[in-house]
Amino acid sequence: MKALIVVDLQNDFIPGGSLGVPAGDEIIPLVNRLQEKFPLVVATQDWHPPTHLSFASNHPGKKPFEAVMLGGVEQVLWPEHCIQGQKGAMFAPGFDERRVEAIFRKGTDPEIDSYSGFFDNGHKKSTGLGDYLRGRGVKQVYVCGLAAEYCVFYTALDAIELGFETYYIEDATRALSHEGFREAKEKIITLGGKVITSEMI
Repeated sequence: MKALIVVDLQNDFIPGGSLGVPAGDEIIPLVNRLQEKFPLVVATQDWHPPTHLSFASNHPGKKPFEAVMLGGVEQVLWPEHCIQGQKGAMFAPGFDERRVEAIFRKGTDPEIDSYSGFFDNGHKKSTGLGDYLRGRGVKQVYVCGLAAEYCVFYTALDAIELGFETYYIEDATRALSHEGFREAKEKIITLGGKVITSEMI
């Protein structure tokens, strides 16, 4: 069976949000249409406590987009985003959630960030997404959402590592930088994933 993973299609990641991805809202109609092609649709949701150490505001003297070490992993410091229960953490307007069977929240541990929908950045804790997909008999996963070179990319990497046939839908994601997007696609192909467009599904 195949599954669509919609990654972090949340208010703070679309234009106007605290960490808005340029043109991030443009993918919403496409993501809605894509859902109709899959027997299983799941979503991930960044769900940070206010004390999360990926926030620059929790590191006195540091600014957003500087890097620090966090739990033995290099961490980019971000503006505050997707705080639990706040508007920025909610799914973006227009995203049709009716076919989403399960939502996997990530980034809840204040000590370590979680770009991937499967694991935290140190691979210390699982979100349960991999076991859920296996339990449903999923062999192929198709990944879309925001942002292309961060949470969508790392979700795809972990899907490959877990043995899923992995498809990265490049027109159903948007990136913070063109260079990051290009590098993400190259790495996915190198590791055995496939980069496709929605019309190929």
